[in-house]
Amino acid sequence: MALKQHTDHKVRFDQQVDNSLSYVMPFIEQTKPITKGMNVLEVGTGEGGVLKPFADKGAFCVGVDLNEDRIVLANEFLEEYVTAGKIEFLFENIYDAPFVKRFTGFFDVIMLKDVIEHVPEQEKFIAHLITFLKPGGQIFFGFPPWYMPFGGHQQVCRTKWASKIPYYHILPTFIYKPLLKMAGEHPFVIRELLEIKDTQITIERFERIVKKCGLKILKKEHYLINPIYKYKFGLKPRVQFAPITWIPFFRNFLTTCVYYTVG
Repeated sequence: MALKQHTDHKVRFDQQVDNSLSYVMPFIEQTKPITKGMNVLEVGTGEGGVLKPFADKGAFCVGVDLNEDRIVLANEFLEEYVTAGKIEFLFENIYDAPFVKRFTGFFDVIMLKDVIEHVPEQEKFIAHLITFLKPGGQIFFGFPPWYMPFGGHQQVCRTKWASKIPYYHILPTFIYKPLLKMAGEHPFVIRELLEIKDTQITIERFERIVKKCGLKILKKEHYLINPIYKYKFGLKPRVQFAPITWIPFFRNFLTTCVYYTVG
């Protein structure tokens, strides 16, 4: 069944803040220390919790999302920061002309935490992100590889068995979709899961796109146990065993999360 953070916005926000402070920001700072006066963008910001630790270090933060309800929540949870001009939340599309005009060459750091797996035309999208970077700027990506046990995000299902079974998202669509319908999942959930199935971002495909876009991998970390599982399941985060990370394709099945900074 769906976890508490899938329905409780405040729980999800608090987890975003802690995960960002404990894992995301320390990873980014290995290649790009966050200092006062820097500009930071989070694409797919949700409730905005990931940005809070960056604003606390003096960065000006912008969070953008296509879900207006979550932007409303972000403004509520971080009202003090918004009022002080430390964070700005936007219900906008980064492809739209006003956003491009305002933010071209503006950001030192761009973050996408559990977002790229939802984005269609990922090659076009990542190339577009470069538009917003300052010289020397970096982009952070954190995502679950498609072939990992729950790479289809089926944990968001409301039906217990549908949310607990690993790997069945890999089945062909003509089998996967009827299974979700049989479980009684809401059409909105089914549509979201099928959209993720269409993107199917793997470690290898991501690295190929990065290279094709003219970016270099500056830092990467593969996790056997995703840091976010600390909150979801009470599991201690664990970096992937090095020999597993060396085996193309196979590593996707046993790696629950990857972190990258590119620039």
